[in-house]
Amino acid sequence: MAALTMNRSWKKVFDEFKEFMWNPKTREFMGRTGSSWALIIIFYLVFYAVLSGIFALCLYVMLQTIDHNYPKYEDRLSYPGLMIRPNIPSLQITFNRQNTTWQPYVDGINTALQDYNQSTQQQRGIDCTFQGYFRQDNITTPKQACQFTRDLLGNCSGLDDTTYGYANGTPCVLIKMNRVIHFLPELIPKFSNSSITISCTGKNDNLLGSRVYFPSTNQNMGSIDLKYYPYYGQWAQPNYTQPFVAVQFLNLTQNMDHNVECLVNAGNIVNDNDRDKFQGRVYFTLRSNS
Repeated sequence: MAALTMNRSWKKVFDEFKEFMWNPKTREFMGRTGSSWALIIIFYLVFYAVLSGIFALCLYVMLQTIDHNYPKYEDRLSYPGLMIRPNIPSLQITFNRQNTTWQPYVDGINTALQDYNQSTQQQRGIDCTFQGYFRQDNITTPKQACQFTRDLLGNCSGLDDTTYGYANGTPCVLIKMNRVIHFLPELIPKFSNSSITISCTGKNDNLLGSRVYFPSTNQNMGSIDLKYYPYYGQWAQPNYTQPFVAVQFLNLTQNMDHNVECLVNAGNIVNDNDRDKFQGRVYFTLRSNS
């Protein structure tokens, strides 16, 4: 008797569900007539169309306040920092000239300089023979860029020595200054009257040995011409080539870590801020094993 009651209950529930899905008497689908479904669909279509229109209008208005060539806020980077190539996350270069432990560093420099070949630079930039800033404030985009060819890096160009000195125990390290839009580095006359300079020292400078820079000033410091500034941004100046300074360490004391600090010397760049170890400078460790 209980089983019969349960069967009848399930049958009744199923019949009610079928009637809810489609009622042939009232011609209702899920409790609504065709006209009711049409009205509610039209309502939601109009509702979400209006919402989408309001969102698109807000987005359009906000985009009108953005300059594609110049960031609206620049409070995160007051002064440019320095970085090295090869690009090593640990900033520690350790190699043995007797074997190919230096090959990843050579590959890293090759990657960094692949756009600095003469043929590529002739297509991307112009040969700037002048001194001073290359201002193009009144020139529409795309703005021009000065060439920087790898032969300017001398012994560290990879043209004569494809191992950049690593196979001989005289490694090269490339140094670049981070790009800041519209930044104009100022000269320090006691170092140079035509370029900003970069210098590298060791914690124990005598053991670090002698070093040479490419390109360089008369005071044996790395040199970056002012013609590569200002930088106008990737959108406005897509062919901009970032200049490098190469430093080659000629007679490292082997089998010890050399803590190297490289500074950029410019009148408006702070390079002695203890709170930011990479502001206007870069630290890295160099070790040559025998």
